[in-house]
Amino acid sequence: MSNGLRKIELLAPAKNLECGIAAIYHGADAVYIGAAQFGARQTAGNSTDDIAELTRYAHQFGAAVYVTVNTIVYEKELAALEHLLKQLVEMGVDAILVQDMAVLEIYKKLKAEYMTRGYRMPALHASTQTDNRSADKVKWLKENGFERVVLARELSLEEITDIHKAHPDVELEAFVHGALCVSYSGACYASQYFFNRSANRGECAQFCRMAFDLKDSDGETLIEDSYLLSLKDMCQLDRLGDLLEAGVCSLKIEGRLKDANYVKNVVATYSEALNAYIAKHTGKYCRSSYGRCTYTFTPALEKTFNRGFTHYFFNGRQKDISSFNTPKAMGEYVGYVKEIRRGSFNVAGTAMFANGDGLCFFNRQKKLEGFRVNRVENNRLFPLTMPKNLEPGMALYRNNDIEFERAMQGKTATRKLQVRFVVDVVNGKLTFTATDECGRSANVVLKETPEKAQKSQHDNIVKQLEKLGNTVWTANEISINNSADEFFIPSSRLAAVRRELLEALEDTPVSNHTDKQAVGETATNSINANNTVYADTINIANVANTTAQNYYAAHGVKNAPTAFELNSDYKAGSTTAPSAVPPLMTCRYCLRYALGYCVKNGGKRPTWHEPLHLEAKNGIRVRLAFNCAKCQMEVYAE
Repeated sequence: MSNGLRKIELLAPAKNLECGIAAIYHGADAVYIGAAQFGARQTAGNSTDDIAELTRYAHQFGAAVYVTVNTIVYEKELAALEHLLKQLVEMGVDAILVQDMAVLEIYKKLKAEYMTRGYRMPALHASTQTDNRSADKVKWLKENGFERVVLARELSLEEITDIHKAHPDVELEAFVHGALCVSYSGACYASQYFFNRSANRGECAQFCRMAFDLKDSDGETLIEDSYLLSLKDMCQLDRLGDLLEAGVCSLKIEGRLKDANYVKNVVATYSEALNAYIAKHTGKYCRSSYGRCTYTFTPALEKTFNRGFTHYFFNGRQKDISSFNTPKAMGEYVGYVKEIRRGSFNVAGTAMFANGDGLCFFNRQKKLEGFRVNRVENNRLFPLTMPKNLEPGMALYRNNDIEFERAMQGKTATRKLQVRFVVDVVNGKLTFTATDECGRSANVVLKETPEKAQKSQHDNIVKQLEKLGNTVWTANEISINNSADEFFIPSSRLAAVRRELLEALEDTPVSNHTDKQAVGETATNSINANNTVYADTINIANVANTTAQNYYAAHGVKNAPTAFELNSDYKAGSTTAPSAVPPLMTCRYCLRYALGYCVKNGGKRPTWHEPLHLEAKNGIRVRLAFNCAKCQMEVYAE
């Protein structure tokens, strides 16, 4: 809380240092970034030097940096894990995202060492990879030292509200935007089974974005060559207020594989929406970091990579959450083809086009085709190569807006902290004070006694103090008291005073960092070694080292299953019977429901014979099981 206001955080992804800085500059209150190892996006690793630089940059705005150490860890990697955790503590990151409980155990050991040396320990956040979908799971995580829990993407508003009511002292982080995994996070082993690439090790091969035929037990093809497990992208832009009212404190944007332009546009869009909501609810919320952003472009989500948008399960189970026809980005709808004439066509719609635009459409076979615009004459477009399957009446989508991409190049935003200067005469000495919106203050007292000026120096004092140039500050007020402007102060001296004040502000830590972490520093003291938890609230088959195994055993989880990745029989082509392999995916998404055949929810009674199977052109075949008691779909090896 800050002055009675609840702090709200917009959390952005950082593929690298460039993306992290772009996120902060465009309005993020925090960023999450992966180190060179142990992050759930293996191709988005970063050096500790870059993470340290990002941390320094973020902290000047009171923004936070969270590092993803959220893969499962093998026994031989524990020493490297400990080394990384030491580095993260020493560079002052704000939190560590965790899946493997070996991280927690090593953290506890390091805490005893580093706090005696005066270090501020980062908070512990339970990654969505720990599969956090119940109040019982949140309770177990809280009792084991986690300050924040990243909720499963599949939860509804009602479920989030109930979790917060049950555990109001736990920070809740919820995804609001980006790609959706069809399986519960941490419970997907399809990539490991078929491609020897572990999703729990940051190597997901995107099995769910493959095309499949849907067949019944008689071998009849019900649907052919469709992306039956591919979901649209989440977008909760219009539900931010509901999330805040439900108790969520951190609004998370997905996308650690996305480029800087994606980060800029999405962060700016959500930051403006969040500011607008807070402004309408004065006295209730505030942003968790400082600074005001201005943009050189108009944020627009439809201009950035998306597969179409969905609220997912936020409003309960919905049918239109999947994207059967393509796993790729369609972009924004721009009109339909009106008339085709040899190598050109015109478009019915209000969109403006530019040479180089990328357009796409669904052909008669419902396959996505794309092409590039070579020339534009009003609403008549001349493609580089005329698509042979394009026909009048077909809808057009723009997945590459060349003008928008040009607008996104270079510096597209500024973020400034407001600072107030006071010039005064105290005990006969000229005194300069600077106080910024973060609450930091600096003071300079002139040792020399300046001479009286022939005319007021007010305008020159204001002029010199306002020269803040490329710094992170902008002067919102300059007060000159007790006739301080009657004294002559050379412009060069005023400039030196200004630099001294700003350097002192820069060297002063932003207080909300220390305040926020005070909770994290004491959280693990409340660990109850005798607490118990039902085994089904813990990820199945994700224990990859003896440290984690022993931790679970000591904290109420007996015989936690060994990681799927460590069982050599759990792979395609092994002699192990598929029936002995655990579910490759556990999904709240249900294909039977999506097709309108869930009798439990008012759908038609299926005419096919189950079990249903998915078959890919490369020979991969899986069996679908509909667990109606839990209202979920499970995918099994076949």
